[in-house]
Amino acid sequence: MFLKSIEINGFKSFAQKTTLEFIPPQNGRNSLTVVVGPNGSGKSNVSDAIRWVMGEQRLKHLRGKKSEDVIFSGSDSKGQMGMASVVMTLDNSDKRAAIEYDELIIARKLYRN
Repeated sequence: MFLKSIEINGFKSFAQKTTLEFIPPQNGRNSLTVVVGPNGSGKSNVSDAIRWVMGEQRLKHLRGKKSEDVIFSGSDSKGQMGMASVVMTLDNSDKRAAIEYDELIIARKLYRN
């Protein structure tokens, strides 16, 4: 089982829908994905999105104080969003999860109102 992709929309600094696709294991070897960028560019928001979609309830662990803190709050060029969503797709072709499907999709959505 491996992380196939993650789609982030309206979550923290992700004002536009962003999809990160990960390289599958090849020849029995796992791939490595690295997120790099300057301070303040939102690198840690990727790991926060993964924690959140997996069900993290404690906002302190997501570096927030209230649930609205995970929804994009606006910028000079774009207004605030009314919703945050994260969709994570896992490849289950090795049947590690005891279900009949080759893909697991885990999603979470939060509306401002």
